[in-house]
Amino acid sequence: MGQKVNANGFRIGITHSWPSTWFARGNKYRDLLLQDIFIKRYIRERMKDAGISLIEIDRGKKTSVKIHTSKPGVIIGKQGAAIEELRKDLEKRFGGSFEVNIQEIRNPDANADVIAETIQGQIQRRMPYRRAVKMALEKAIQAGAVGIKVSVSGRLNGAEIARSELFKEGNIPLQTLRANVEFSTRHAVTTYGTIGVQVWVYHGLIFRKVQHIHSATLHSS
Repeated sequence: MGQKVNANGFRIGITHSWPSTWFARGNKYRDLLLQDIFIKRYIRERMKDAGISLIEIDRGKKTSVKIHTSKPGVIIGKQGAAIEELRKDLEKRFGGSFEVNIQEIRNPDANADVIAETIQGQIQRRMPYRRAVKMALEKAIQAGAVGIKVSVSGRLNGAEIARSELFKEGNIPLQTLRANVEFSTRHAVTTYGTIGVQVWVYHGLIFRKVQHIHSATLHSS
């Protein structure tokens, strides 16, 4: 089971919590769920190189959007101009009142989303995929990750037949629910086709259930 499903969803309520926290009934649930998807997609497309790991949405009187990023300066901008512009754009596009907060990722080299985004960018810039992945593996282990696994699939190096290649360093217990495993996926669009990148990063065992959405223990990386 642990090998087949998304490692983040598999651990919801155990080591991971929900990235969106709100309650709604009937059609309102459907509308808010779709809006969450569009908000996250809009932010990621608008800030492709900002090293965004996670976007948390909390709905109360205001819609609070918390962006976990390895490059907070890119999102905040000069004297907070960029973040204010983002807040106004979200209000204009989606309606209602928005609040945007930034959480810096202290250890980006061991964060699955940042690693996947880095490999994606390097493949798109025509760096050999083996070199890009091996550099990411070395950096992650040096940054304190217990284990890392990267799968790259598609027309690798422009080959006629698509294939997948797996790279692994350290230990990745995907079946163990109390193992704090982060999972991320990205798509590198190249001239010879799309290459999929999947990253699993293992940070060690957690023996207490998550109390609040992504505690500092889980996302110290």
